Amino acid sequence: MQKYSGMQKPQPFREPPRYPVESVDHALALMEMVRDFGRVRVSVAAELLGISSSTAHRLMAMLVYRGYAEQDASRRYVPGPAMGLTPTGLSWTAELRHRARPHLEALTGQVGETSNLMVLAGDAVRFLLSVEYSVAPPPADLAAVQDAVHSGTIGDRSGVVLPADKASGGKAILAQLTREQLEGIFLHEPRRAGSARSKQWLERLTNELAIIRTRGFASNFEATEAGVSALAVAIHDGDGKAVAGLSVSVPHNRFSTVVDAGLIRHLQQTKTELEQSLDDFSTDR
Repeated sequence: MQKYSGMQKPQPFREPPRYPVESVDHALALMEMVRDFGRVRVSVAAELLGISSSTAHRLMAMLVYRGYAEQDASRRYVPGPAMGLTPTGLSWTAELRHRARPHLEALTGQVGETSNLMVLAGDAVRFLLSVEYSVAPPPADLAAVQDAVHSGTIGDRSGVVLPADKASGGKAILAQLTREQLEGIFLHEPRRAGSARSKQWLERLTNELAIIRTRGFASNFEATEAGVSALAVAIHDGDGKAVAGLSVSVPHNRFSTVVDAGLIRHLQQTKTELEQSLDDFSTDR
């Protein structure tokens, strides 16, 4: 699970190991599900991982033994005391992920890049879902740049944790909050050791968020990862509350090309369509 600090320089994203241990990977994926979904049934976890229910049950039993999960009254698994970071821990994240997936799949197909859904967790964002690009017939307005797009896309970020004030999706969500809410996140209740910020720092962030709010999208130019840039918009539920960030991650060396091909337009259109599908959805109900 990714760690970061306020002074850390952006680094290339983690490369998969040459000799992966599948059972360990599955156990870590289960931890991320429990952390990000809040409540998980073994049958659902098994389906998402593509493993048998008995295997998922044995892996989950080890997480319980180590304190990373525990069962609630309905026998679903919830975050345990050893989980560490404050879990998203909200049942609505699973529903949000489910409703958002077809929209992210459509967006990824349109722009030929990886799209991501993330939620705020203290002063960080957690990636709930990533949809990577797979080769398919390109839309007409992107045909001219498709060869460049195929040269490599950003990988799956599901479960990754990044600082909200640096990630484009995090900034898109923060731009929808009040000054009082921002102070609560960054000044009064820092979630990580050494993460408390000064009022001067918050003033600079507030000015940046005002610009984001005016133009309607946030950007990240290699601020969280070397060689990767991104654009993002905030996603609102049926009550008008900003509940997530929707971003598209692009290798920095072709970022301007993808933007010129219509990235902002596609991102804004997906935002509209996703929010329409969330018209009856609220995190407060």
